[in-house]
Amino acid sequence: MKNEITDFQKTKELLVCVDSDGCAMDTMDVKHYKCFGPEAVKIWNLHSIEELFLKVWNEINLYTKTRGINRFKGVVTTFEALEAEGISMPDISSFKKWTETTPELSNPALEREIEKTNDPQLKQALEWSYAVNRAIGQLSGEDHPFEGAREGLEAAARVADVAIVSSANGGAVLDEWTRHELAPHVSVMLGQEAGTKAHCIAELKKFSYENTHVLMVGDAPGDLDAADKNGVLYYPILVGKEKFSWERFRKEALGKLLDGSFAGAYQQQLIDEFNNNLK
Repeated sequence: MKNEITDFQKTKELLVCVDSDGCAMDTMDVKHYKCFGPEAVKIWNLHSIEELFLKVWNEINLYTKTRGINRFKGVVTTFEALEAEGISMPDISSFKKWTETTPELSNPALEREIEKTNDPQLKQALEWSYAVNRAIGQLSGEDHPFEGAREGLEAAARVADVAIVSSANGGAVLDEWTRHELAPHVSVMLGQEAGTKAHCIAELKKFSYENTHVLMVGDAPGDLDAADKNGVLYYPILVGKEKFSWERFRKEALGKLLDGSFAGAYQQQLIDEFNNNLK
């Protein structure tokens, strides 16, 4: 499996882009419960409000319409939500400004900005992100694909080029998909280092796929947004209904993608279900 867009080769007329955490891999909840939130408590010394912070963190990152938000944006959004409740939070103003202005929300981009500015808030955010990655690296044995995902990917690979398009750390995604033997069904893996999901889909479209021949499979509003920005189709993996979603993908949605009946009423039905399933 390649991990650079320049190494990708088109072999079919259809393209299926698949998110990883919370979509194909049942890793999203455990990463937030055991890694993202707890490491933020340590780095920003939030022990006095730990219970509330973790509750708000998990709501924002897992169960509402901001599910799947980039990790750095997740920090800013959680801090702002707690400040709105009247809680005094550490100053992250320069870090927030970086998240609003950088073209790439990733560790390498943050490292480059620190080289230029030596900003202590950015250093703290990078320290947290490194700590999260180390913690995720200790989760081996607690991650696994959702039931039905392997079969869905196998079916997709028979009729389409398949690309992982994820905002997660690329190294972790590559490790998880390799260990669980999902990698053979994928042509290329594009993690956060490759750019936003919208950017990655746009780059893949340059291989001359028609919009109605490109499908983004995801579990979060950011996945739908990335599809919308590129004018391509979207198939939701519903939170709490992952097995059903993957079975429907294999038995129904792929056929509609093949025969051209996916767009229109069927697409709208799926999007309505997706939106209604999140708070």
